[in-house]
Amino acid sequence: MTDEAELLLRDDRAVLVLPTRRENGDTDQRSAELADVLGADLADALAEWARVCAAMSRTGSGAGSEVVSRRGRQLAGRVAVRLGGPVRYRDPASGHSRVVRPGRSPAFARPPHGRTVDPTPPWATGLTVAAFAAVFVVVAMLALASTLASETAGWVAILAAAVVSAGLAPSLWLGRTVPVVRWLVLGAVVGTAVSWLGVLVIAFS
Repeated sequence: MTDEAELLLRDDRAVLVLPTRRENGDTDQRSAELADVLGADLADALAEWARVCAAMSRTGSGAGSEVVSRRGRQLAGRVAVRLGGPVRYRDPASGHSRVVRPGRSPAFARPPHGRTVDPTPPWATGLTVAAFAAVFVVVAMLALASTLASETAGWVAILAAAVVSAGLAPSLWLGRTVPVVRWLVLGAVVGTAVSWLGVLVIAFS
């Protein structure tokens, strides 16, 4: 047994396995209640991450796996800081394990009030990125809807737009708290909302 804590998914739940010492010096492992060990805020974030991982696994498309993995590594870093020791993180997308140690990234530094420092890029740069993402989504959605409506029927365009929106939702929900990625999420959400107006016009015109 190792002296590392381990963060993994089990039955669609985030599980933290902690090492414990026996009197004879051997090491056992036990599952811990996340809220008791990590606090309610981090436990909620882990539960949310686990739900998105489960939704992605059920779809089987693999869409958003990179965002899920990145978010998992970030949460493992926060867990390592909270525990004050290394945490072995098992990536749900690839199945690979890696050890995350506390203090490796300033983004996981824990200030005196217990809130995680989450640096935000300059607003001008972030909004520019969001605008490009919004334009890209609008153009893509309207091109898809226009092609389907002209070749088939309006309701097919609406159905396709709904499928695309539903497929994006888990990745967007998970990425909303990831530094830098959140701006892409903002643009994609705005672009999806705006594009739906165009999709409805195309479908019923």
